Amino acid sequence: MSSDGEEAADEVCASCGIAEGDDVKLKKCACDLVKYCNDGCRELHRPEHEGACKKKTAKIRDVLLFTQPEMSHLGECPICCLPNPLDETKSGHL
Repeated sequence: MSSDGEEAADEVCASCGIAEGDDVKLKKCACDLVKYCNDGCRELHRPEHEGACKKKTAKIRDVLLFTQPEMSHLGECPICCLPNPLDETKSGHL
């Protein structure tokens, strides 16, 4: 298989083209773009796939690192992780 068909080839080995079945279990690459039937096929296909793999894993890493959660279980303040006071007139810090 070539790198052009990586997105469409979900259920076949990216190197040798063997389809996933009862006797063949395909393993996903870290980038989640391709699958391989064994480590030998992964090593053979690595030079072709390395650029796309690095780009995709960097994007996944950035999303995981830099996406802010909706709400933290630690509190509302991003600095001290304490809840903000409900009534500002009762707070002596403002």
